[in-house]
Amino acid sequence: MHFTQREQAALRDAGLSTEEMQDASRAVVAATEADADRIESFFEGRETIFSDMDMAHSSSGTVEHAVEYLDLFTHADDIRGYLRFDSWGVPVEGGRVLGEDVVELSLGPTVDDRVRFAADRDAL
Repeated sequence: MHFTQREQAALRDAGLSTEEMQDASRAVVAATEADADRIESFFEGRETIFSDMDMAHSSSGTVEHAVEYLDLFTHADDIRGYLRFDSWGVPVEGGRVLGEDVVELSLGPTVDDRVRFAADRDAL
């Protein structure tokens, strides 16, 4: 089950049965998987993507990236994976869909920040 022991106790105290908690847990897992699929689809087939990533040596508020691939996996409510740009890559430690043209990824070491990505510069 997705919920921690404390969360399960709180949900039981709120009146949920074990079956209802299992249903809720399955719904969380399904929503996480759907978001991961939508995020991967967003990056698929795009040669260029724009972000609000804070980059050294850049004076612009938006950065243009060449993306090779995004590979995500899920576990319960976690989205993890790896984002590979043309000459470097970074671990993904979370993500969410913000709209049709914008997603946000929590990027790991070397970036350590939430970064919004868009299909075009104006969407940021």
